[in-house]
Amino acid sequence: MPVRYLPRLMREAPRLDDAAPRRPVTPRSALLVNPFYPKDPHASFGKHVLTPTLALTSFAGATPPDWQVRYWDENLLQGPPPADPFPQVVAITVHLTFARRAFALALWFRDRGAKVVFGGLHVLSCPDECGPHADALVTGEGAAVWPDILRDIEAGQLKRQYHGSYRRPYRDDPPPRRGLLDRRAFLTTTSINATRGCHNRCGFCYLSTDGLRMPYQCRDVEQVVAEVAADGQPYFVFTDNNLGSRPDYLRELCRGLRPLRKIWSAAVTLDVTDDPSLVREMALGGCTGVFVGFESLSDANIADARKKSPRAAEYARRIGVFHDHGIQVNGSFVLGFDHDRPDCFEQLVDWIEGVRMESATYHVLTPYPGTPLFRQMEAEGRILHRDWERYDTAHVVFRPKHMSVDQLAEGYEYCYDRTFSHRCVWNRRPRDGRAVPAYLAMAYLYKKCNRLWPVLIRRRLTHWAWRPLLEASRLRHLRYRRRLAGTVADGSPVRAPVYAGV
Repeated sequence: MPVRYLPRLMREAPRLDDAAPRRPVTPRSALLVNPFYPKDPHASFGKHVLTPTLALTSFAGATPPDWQVRYWDENLLQGPPPADPFPQVVAITVHLTFARRAFALALWFRDRGAKVVFGGLHVLSCPDECGPHADALVTGEGAAVWPDILRDIEAGQLKRQYHGSYRRPYRDDPPPRRGLLDRRAFLTTTSINATRGCHNRCGFCYLSTDGLRMPYQCRDVEQVVAEVAADGQPYFVFTDNNLGSRPDYLRELCRGLRPLRKIWSAAVTLDVTDDPSLVREMALGGCTGVFVGFESLSDANIADARKKSPRAAEYARRIGVFHDHGIQVNGSFVLGFDHDRPDCFEQLVDWIEGVRMESATYHVLTPYPGTPLFRQMEAEGRILHRDWERYDTAHVVFRPKHMSVDQLAEGYEYCYDRTFSHRCVWNRRPRDGRAVPAYLAMAYLYKKCNRLWPVLIRRRLTHWAWRPLLEASRLRHLRYRRRLAGTVADGSPVRAPVYAGV
């Protein structure tokens, strides 16, 4: 296997200065922190700076006006969180892969007098592990209880636990405070949710974590459109788990977005292609890319995962529906299911190349704590360890059924190496030659430029590097939409379609 490029600043968290002078706590000041996590050398170093974390900007949006609030993402490579002025409260997102870093940050700030509040999925799945490291734990919808936490801190009555219900109307949540973000540091600062939840409950997904009750809800279309328009970006990303769980809502949303003349991408399930006219509405509304969880080419694996999905034999035709409407597909695949064997990796990449899928994201099957998959593998004695930092979908943390641990790890590397080889990138190019330059620029900047990404991130040049490509893609898509708007509404593709890309 080739030597992987993984510089220290992409694999090690910034050092906390234990000798730094202690400062007095500044009343009514809050610091929101997204901790550092080691990057996967097989995937793109740039994927974590495409959009900001929506959870923390939502917390900021719920912060009372008499509080000062700052946002800090350690993955932007600007060093450890700032401590001057010293915050009264520090809220930290905790995921299992960077729980150890979150605990270290909490210790540093608590030793100096700050109150530390933990939120995030790891708090829900492993509360006993998180509890000793924080002054308060938040489960559920954190933004809903954040104002209560701050009032309790002011009164000196901070509770150990807070729970925010996901059942209150989603439209009542305040909009995220994107003004706190450095717009230069991200591809786009407009990461947005229109819906919450998913109609699937796949056994390996974090949404199936014990205790997580998240009914599917939709925000008002007018509310979403106004929020997108207010941020002024040419491109935005829906970070919903599944934007297409309610086709009627997706259709209404796309019609509402159409006048903005922007482009966007979203995660959807493959069943949105049941009705090609819905995909047409997505394209007319500005959709240029979808992230689709195919998971596997084996129907038996899909059934075991309890996912509602078309049969694998239908995948290629449905990808064609997206392509016919100028929409790129980034396919997500999980490796290591119980019906996978050592030959599955080559078969998968052959198929991806054959259908000209623009991008692919691979994940080693990972049994997250608190999920049905974790309970199953623990009962079968297949869990190898509980080193949560390696539960990042890039490492094998369980014993596969029909291959060795090494075979699965090597298969994961093979899939990334071959999919993003020069030959495979070229073979997957769009059939419309006018779209090829933008496709190649996207493919190479996103995945083949890992040596460049640390420089772009540290110097806050991410937006600068992407902006010309985004604007060219937006203008091309607007031309395509004018052509598409002239066709009948039965979903028939434009004659000699222009592949829109981005």
